[in-house]
Amino acid sequence: MAGLRFRLAVPRYCFGEFILSPRRRVLVRAGREQPLIPRYFDLLVLLVERRAEAVHRREIFDHIWKDVVVSDSALSQAIRTIRRTLGDDSRDPRFVRTVSRHGYRFVFTNVVEEDDDGQWPMASAEAAATPAAANADPYEPLLERLTRPAATPTEREEQREAAELLHALGTSEALRRLGTRAGHAFARALLRDTRWDAVAPGPVPIAGTPAAVATTTQLLRLRWQSAAAEVRARWAGASLGGGIAGATAGAIGGLILATAPGSAASLAVVPVLAVIGGCCGAAGGAGVGAGLSLAESSVRSRRTMALIAGGALGGGVAGAVAQWLARWSLAALVGVTLDTGGGLEGLLIGGAAGLGYGLATARTEGGLAAPRGRRRLAVAGLTAGMCGLAALGLTLTGRPLVGGTVHLIAQASDGSQTTLAPLGRFIGEPDFGPVTASLIGTLEGALFGFGLAFGVTRRT
Repeated sequence: MAGLRFRLAVPRYCFGEFILSPRRRVLVRAGREQPLIPRYFDLLVLLVERRAEAVHRREIFDHIWKDVVVSDSALSQAIRTIRRTLGDDSRDPRFVRTVSRHGYRFVFTNVVEEDDDGQWPMASAEAAATPAAANADPYEPLLERLTRPAATPTEREEQREAAELLHALGTSEALRRLGTRAGHAFARALLRDTRWDAVAPGPVPIAGTPAAVATTTQLLRLRWQSAAAEVRARWAGASLGGGIAGATAGAIGGLILATAPGSAASLAVVPVLAVIGGCCGAAGGAGVGAGLSLAESSVRSRRTMALIAGGALGGGVAGAVAQWLARWSLAALVGVTLDTGGGLEGLLIGGAAGLGYGLATARTEGGLAAPRGRRRLAVAGLTAGMCGLAALGLTLTGRPLVGGTVHLIAQASDGSQTTLAPLGRFIGEPDFGPVTASLIGTLEGALFGFGLAFGVTRRT
């Protein structure tokens, strides 16, 4: 039993005037706790535990942000906050050194590991003094830095640091002093954005405040800039996932159609339907994926509602474009006029994808959701279920999806061998009836949702 207790013991680390306790999840300086948000605390623990080596940036991302995708600036922000908390200087580091083109290393040499026995030094009166005691007005220099236009990346980092310090001093007082001075819209947006990186910040409302529209615009610009590369990667992943799902559905449908009793279709229909399904799936995935990615990178509160709206908008736009192209192509090339669907279908399936994805990743914080293993399959499964239900509802009301549209085009074209009537007879209907349409539509929607979610959560 003693050996078991020894193996389970978690030490605490003493360096300089600091005590770092992974078990208690606290960092203490001269008897006074130094607050850090959970991910930043975990990063400090990782660097201290691995102090014998430089930890690669990719390893840090995989360890600290293992369930989300974030930009490189998120790691820079975390290191900057840790250094500020430790009183460190990047130009002459005492604790955390940047290893060029690699990562970071904890370089303080005298780190003592000891039993975390619960005995802690008491805070001295000097250590307990508030930051405001050393400066009669600490707000004004920070507000001036926040409202002054930044021309370089260093100045932009200094602005974020100023916003974090203002949260530590007092968010409400910082907003009161900010008022409507020049640059207040950007300053309020930055305070709103950095509150997710601060410990116990106050609220930063936008609605009902001066220049609410300008503040919202600035906030969206800040978030899109920081997540631009991740949004592009997720958009491409969603398009690829939707395309693979569509091609798979088309190939399976073509194979069943070619082998169904009484079907005049040859095996040549398999690649044709696979290409049609792949193109439709890729286009839908691109639209819905773009909407989901932009919504997830822009909105951190009411996240699920934003994802529903983003998915619906992206799907609706993609569907409307596909609908127009299909009608124009059919009329121009073969003289066939059909009332094909697209816009409404994309809107509803995109919204359903946003609902499923939002519910499955509701606990995501600090970045774009990127679950792994079984959790990723669970996200894809729930998204598939929601898209399948939306597709079922559409087919029950007579709205055709890809398979149903192919059937309508084949019916309107003399001599076509790709009518899906044999599929209906294969499952017991005399023609391509409501049961067949519902079954095929549900499978289309579910496969699309699965491929979309699997693609959008792909880590690059």
